[in-house]
Amino acid sequence: MTDTIESLFDNGLERYKAGEAADSLIPVFKEVCDRSPKTAAAWICLSWLYLLDNKPNAAYKAAQKAVKLSPQDPQARVNLALSMLETGQKGLRQHIDAVQQLFLVNPEWRTEIKDSIEDGLGRKPDWQSLLKVKNWLFED
Repeated sequence: MTDTIESLFDNGLERYKAGEAADSLIPVFKEVCDRSPKTAAAWICLSWLYLLDNKPNAAYKAAQKAVKLSPQDPQARVNLALSMLETGQKGLRQHIDAVQQLFLVNPEWRTEIKDSIEDGLGRKPDWQSLLKVKNWLFED
């Protein structure tokens, strides 16, 4: 069963990297999350896909689970900050600050988050919330 979940996750990730649209991948990652609810990476991917598909409330719930499962994952916190920004919630600055602290712990994460932001802007060029988060993280 684990292999099936892993292969489903890996297949979804490959399809994403190949440029497949977020809306067609959401059910794949939703299934992974349903079948393996403690897999932070799946929740992180699902929240990102929801954000790309203009579903910030669903993204917020998925990102909350991701951060709860993996508080040291900078992408989980970026997704949570983005969803908070898009749903008009307060308190997102603590997540931006946490990401910046995580960059100090592991400088490779800085590059990964930069790449992720560029990927997001490539898929959704007018993404104002992502541009704000990018500025907060990299232009301070």
